[in-house]
Amino acid sequence: MLDRYIKRILTAQVYAVAIESALQPAAKLSERLGNEVLLKREDQQPVFSFKLRGAYNKIALLDADERSCGVICASAGNHAQGVALAAGKLGSKATIVMPITTPAIKVEAVRALGGEVLLEGLTYDEASDRAKTLSAESGLTLIPAFDDADVIAGQGTIGVEIARQCTTIPDAIFVPVGGGGLIAGVAVYIKHLYPDTKIIGVEPEESASMHAALKAGKPVTLDRVGIFADGVSVRRVGDESFSLCKEYVDEIILVSTDELCAAIKDIFLDTRAITEPAGALAVAGLKKKVAAEGWQGKSLVAINSGANMGFDRLKHVAERANLGEQTEGIFSVQIPEEKGAFLRFSKLLGARAVTEFNYRLSDANEAKIFVGVALQEGLRERDAIARELAEAGYGVLDLSENELAKTHIRHMVGGLMPGSDESERLIRFEFPERPGALLNFLESVGAVWNISLFHYRNHGSDYGRVLAGVQVPDAERSDFEAHLQKLGYPYWDETENPAYRLFLG
Repeated sequence: MLDRYIKRILTAQVYAVAIESALQPAAKLSERLGNEVLLKREDQQPVFSFKLRGAYNKIALLDADERSCGVICASAGNHAQGVALAAGKLGSKATIVMPITTPAIKVEAVRALGGEVLLEGLTYDEASDRAKTLSAESGLTLIPAFDDADVIAGQGTIGVEIARQCTTIPDAIFVPVGGGGLIAGVAVYIKHLYPDTKIIGVEPEESASMHAALKAGKPVTLDRVGIFADGVSVRRVGDESFSLCKEYVDEIILVSTDELCAAIKDIFLDTRAITEPAGALAVAGLKKKVAAEGWQGKSLVAINSGANMGFDRLKHVAERANLGEQTEGIFSVQIPEEKGAFLRFSKLLGARAVTEFNYRLSDANEAKIFVGVALQEGLRERDAIARELAEAGYGVLDLSENELAKTHIRHMVGGLMPGSDESERLIRFEFPERPGALLNFLESVGAVWNISLFHYRNHGSDYGRVLAGVQVPDAERSDFEAHLQKLGYPYWDETENPAYRLFLG
């Protein structure tokens, strides 16, 4: 298998549309981590993603009749752009099936490249099923996003370039993982040349399909995947890519949304380029591995796989980056409701910069404050602040890892609900964002029980986040739980969350 893939990779046809992207030193990140960090800038490609490599190679290898009939693919965006560009270059018509949750920037880019876009399904997998059906019905040639030898070989040309561009043999190469085509192609080629170089895949915690497959010893289908990093939101990895990863990949690292946002910021500081969440996976994984292993003085490569970031998502990224970078801590602090209390509290924080301060009178004797503090020394300083506040007699709770607090509470601090009772249940939901989605949600949830609290945030057309207080009498609890199950949205019962109890409950 190895020899067959090496030949495919070395003869892959990609440079009619792709460039040899730069392998750029990340000076600031290298200095901070104590290792040489090199960024493989696939975000510099004509479609701002590596995906055009595999797409062009696959379409170029079709026979004339297959190309004349047209091609079809399913994609959350980047593969779609690659197929549209490649098909146009080779004189073929491209039909692209995209999930309806795909960011508008990617849909518009595909149309600009001449692709016909069909919006079908909430996830990549649903769009993929539709593309397969249309291929069988219409005779259009299906161009897989990752589970195909020619696509994998096209992506493998990135490994060829890295090997040629590195002045020393890299100790590890970090690669984003969705369906597995990119890491499979890179791993095969690099392990052929440098068996001791670690190939480390990186996935979001909420879309860890390759991690699950390697653990199970075979591809498995996840019940659901998150779509913040929409470029790698795949419920099941490819069979071909899995077989290669099982043989040639050393490890899969999982990273959080906050860690991804911090990595986007790191890349920006070194390059002034803004990668999409999936494009920053490798840097997020690299940082996590260096911290866990205490690596120093190593040569580390991270593949920046794409930069198709919608502008309206930047607010969310900026908001969460400091938390992921451990440069901000958020706390709940209880102080006496008396004159001079704010001043004494502020003096205790000293010269530290306050990033956020939310307060409203809710009790005659005690005030509850939601406060953000800039950190210079990460988790150690965060723990020290909590300890100092507690030793000064304040009630303090570190909310820096509390998802409810980070997503909703910091925007809602406003005191207790007048006349509140014990029937309120606090539920946090996520649902794929599309026109009319909020209305559909409200019609489903609010038709039976009274909504007593509501907070909704749309983070750049990926998915909506809702926090709802619903008044549910004890006798109707089981009916309410059954209703939640039928909704089909991921949800979390936050009724016992301390952040809710402190500020809203």
